[in-house]
Amino acid sequence: MPSVIKLAVPAELLSLVRLAQLLQALEGEGRAADPHQYRLLVEKLGAELREHQGHAALPGLLDHFPAAAEVYENLQYAYAGLCRAPLELSLGSELATRELLDRVRKG
Repeated sequence: MPSVIKLAVPAELLSLVRLAQLLQALEGEGRAADPHQYRLLVEKLGAELREHQGHAALPGLLDHFPAAAEVYENLQYAYAGLCRAPLELSLGSELATRELLDRVRKG
């Protein structure tokens, strides 16, 4: 039986939470989602994340919804890199990416 987690969510973040729940459920199903529906869900979630970007409750919510946290990080990547990952992990990812790009360039 799945555990129940109760979160106190400010009213202005309810839409964001519902979208994050949907994405988390979709990610956890283990079967391929309809690409159009998936993209639409991620676009709507992205719009909500941008709208509430500086909200004090956002980091706590993203901790509970890893799929939404990944979308958030992708939205912020151009400005802040892997902003929710520990610095060591972020640096490792950056170095691995550079190494991969070098190998691809060299053929």
